[in-house]
Amino acid sequence: MQGPDEGHRAKRKTPYNERSDLEKLQSQWNKLSGLHLRDEPSAAIVRCSTAAEIAANYAIRHEWARQTEFDAAIVDQFLMWANGLRGKVERLFVPVYFARPKKSKAAKALIASAEKINKVRNEVVHQGRFSNAEEAGEVIAEAKRFIDMIVGLSQPDFDIQDRTRS
Repeated sequence: MQGPDEGHRAKRKTPYNERSDLEKLQSQWNKLSGLHLRDEPSAAIVRCSTAAEIAANYAIRHEWARQTEFDAAIVDQFLMWANGLRGKVERLFVPVYFARPKKSKAAKALIASAEKINKVRNEVVHQGRFSNAEEAGEVIAEAKRFIDMIVGLSQPDFDIQDRTRS
């Protein structure tokens, strides 16, 4: 008698902590969609801000590996030091990626987007404020713009929505 897995291999998921930043990003975005559909706006805001931070981690690791000689362990320490989306973007990504950050429209757009996402996330997480579906939709849209923009700098035409559908 054959068992349920005989004849084909069961697809096993890689444990979350062993996934790449882009795999973690995709997992977060998939979970976010479910939370938003189930009318859990505050949880959706936290999840989309986490996805945005993971996208920043990816971009920082990619760019620092390309432009510096720091090893991965040191870059991870810098990521912890930067503390949060805004800090990571302003302190670690923008200064390394952009030759003239103060004159770059893209740098300014990344910083402004990170600030918008972080502001609402902090109100939910640190002040216990409840959100609504409309606000969550706005923050999710901002997070999508941020994610597509920052990951797109190293992967042209990146679209988190397209990746989660495949």
